[in-house]
Amino acid sequence: MTANILVLPLIIPLATAILTLVVRNNIEWQRRISLLGAGALLISSIVILATVNRHGILVLQIGNWEAPFGITFVADLFSAIMVTLTGIIGISIAFYSLGTIDREREAFGYHTFFHLLLMGVSGAFITGDIFNLYVWFEVMLMSSFVLLALGGRSKQIEGAAIYVTLNLISSALFLAAVGLLYGLVGTLNMADIARKMQLVAPPQSYPILTAVAMLFLIAFGIKSAVFPLFFWLPASYHTPPPAVSALFAGLLTKVGVYSLIRVFTLIFIHNLSFTHNLILIIAGFTMVTGVLGAIAQGEIRKILSFHIVSQIGYMIMGLAIFTPLALAGSVFYITHHIIVKTNLFLIGGFVEHLKGTGDLKKLGGLYRQRWVLGLLFLVPALSLAGIPPLSGFFAKLSLVQAGLSSQQYLIVAVSLAVSLLTLFSMTKIWNEVFWKPEPETVSGDDHLFSGSTTGVRTRWLTWLVPIGTLAAITILIGLGAGGVFSLALRAGEELMDPGGYIRAVFGG
Repeated sequence: MTANILVLPLIIPLATAILTLVVRNNIEWQRRISLLGAGALLISSIVILATVNRHGILVLQIGNWEAPFGITFVADLFSAIMVTLTGIIGISIAFYSLGTIDREREAFGYHTFFHLLLMGVSGAFITGDIFNLYVWFEVMLMSSFVLLALGGRSKQIEGAAIYVTLNLISSALFLAAVGLLYGLVGTLNMADIARKMQLVAPPQSYPILTAVAMLFLIAFGIKSAVFPLFFWLPASYHTPPPAVSALFAGLLTKVGVYSLIRVFTLIFIHNLSFTHNLILIIAGFTMVTGVLGAIAQGEIRKILSFHIVSQIGYMIMGLAIFTPLALAGSVFYITHHIIVKTNLFLIGGFVEHLKGTGDLKKLGGLYRQRWVLGLLFLVPALSLAGIPPLSGFFAKLSLVQAGLSSQQYLIVAVSLAVSLLTLFSMTKIWNEVFWKPEPETVSGDDHLFSGSTTGVRTRWLTWLVPIGTLAAITILIGLGAGGVFSLALRAGEELMDPGGYIRAVFGG
């Protein structure tokens, strides 16, 4: 019965989405159901993580069809951590949405598609079938496209068009790669693919296997926004409401990174000298181009969008180095980044609602007016740059240690240089938004907090509770880095041992 809990991250958001449709004419009930559904998802994900941590890898064969013939759900530590992070981000965005999403969007299905997106993300993390991974990507794509375009403003439609076009190309490449892989091994179950790859992967078969691996790398690379396939992200992520931007920033590209790590630790390990060295080169260029793009921008969410690209480079750096310590660094870094990047987008959205703009030239003086917000910004900003004792420092430290122990000195130097440039761009936002004098042309923030005292207090809570909670988690990850890293190291060791994953799926 224990493994049956793996369906909860799918059933809960699906049921929530259906219930929000049932009460689609009642906005208040939609909000309550959305918040309760997100809370239930978080609780179920924590239960899954605790169970996997205590009992090991969980496997559920749907309909009692034994692998590889049926649909398999698998939760190892990496999957369980990612589902838990999905729950944390889900409840944070659901709460934040109460004060930021307008009633027009709510009336046209915002809450429904929000939970369908959470279902797609959770499904991608726990599926044990490569074709079902494609299906969950499509669920995510449909839901995210609606959320991106909801409202019908011109810049949203333009961003949504770019987003969906590139992701459809990615999906087509992914499906082609799945077809070729099935032709080679005759199965879609990922554990079975890994088992049978040993039979079809002698040196003379490397060219065709490597070609299929490159298709997966391109498909997942587009979804992860790695160099040079990232340009769709900064063109689209700043266009929707801040709650949607934060949701995308925290979760969507991480599903692509998760998929890269999964297939290039479980399936494509036949030619490490080529595939993983190529990933290492891509990681370096992703870091550099992303941070340089961020420095060149003058609008908060555009800067943060380019930083998503830059930070993806760190996540795949650990995959490329391919040691238990390096993979643990990737898991730690993903954990840190999901929390921090979501929070930065939430704060950026708060600033835009306060002042009516995210243009740095039109902002200033906010620390004097809202000093609490300024302090809350510093926590994720300094963590993103890797300043101790925050979570980002320990995430980068583990990757640097892994790089040095593997004698990958160039990528270590690049990662340290990019950290300094990240600090520069975060300081730029701090100076322009919070520290410099307020321009005379800015009217202030009365429009946001006008009304009754109760209404103002409620609006403040919907903004500051998720921002403060994510900031506190960032600090706690830093202060408790030893425990978090121990969990990440066990996840890295599981990823380095495909045999453990295969044995769990096939029952010994």
